[in-house]
Amino acid sequence: MEVGSTELGGMTWTDLVDPIVVVPVGSCEQHGPHLPLHTDTLIATELARDLIARRDDCVLAPPITISASAEHLGFPGTLSIGTDVMADVVIELGRSADWAAGIVFVNGHGGNAAAMDRATTVFRNEGREVLIWSPRLPDGDPHAGHTETSLMLALAPDQVRFGAAAPGPVPTIVDLMRHGVRPLSESGVLGDPSTATAADGIEIFRSLTDHLAAAVQNWTC
Repeated sequence: MEVGSTELGGMTWTDLVDPIVVVPVGSCEQHGPHLPLHTDTLIATELARDLIARRDDCVLAPPITISASAEHLGFPGTLSIGTDVMADVVIELGRSADWAAGIVFVNGHGGNAAAMDRATTVFRNEGREVLIWSPRLPDGDPHAGHTETSLMLALAPDQVRFGAAAPGPVPTIVDLMRHGVRPLSESGVLGDPSTATAADGIEIFRSLTDHLAAAVQNWTC
């Protein structure tokens, strides 16, 4: 397959005949001293690419790279547009894709949950063909811990500074929502990245891609 042949940005409008548009949703936020700021975007994009490789009716849209990351404010590098704006962005993107058979948002950032829930309600009320998918991750591993670090070791090992990986606290969701990450974790890590391995990352990635593919299959039936 030619480079760009499944990427929306490399196509012309005449190439498009009722595709499913797949939009990776990431963030630009701190992921501790060992993972890059675009971790969520990279993982979401790779999940979306895997979905497109499995199907012949999907095209890859440019990712959303800045989203709702208010819980990580106070760390250099974090950029956030807030929940209200993020919800509006997703809603308007969904509305703009009426020319497509449907649109799938592959959400790689847990902080977008409230915005995605709001958008889901709007899409349902408007009768739009939109699926918002988020991965199911284990409890006790909230941010830049074993799961994300393992995924990055599998997907982009050259971007992981594993020597800087160290455990952080695992606060309650109430404390996290009340205080944000900075007062709870000096490093920005919530969980334990020191146990991460590329092998675990491959296994986690396969599980997530299978779940995403099944969700899209059920949605299209």
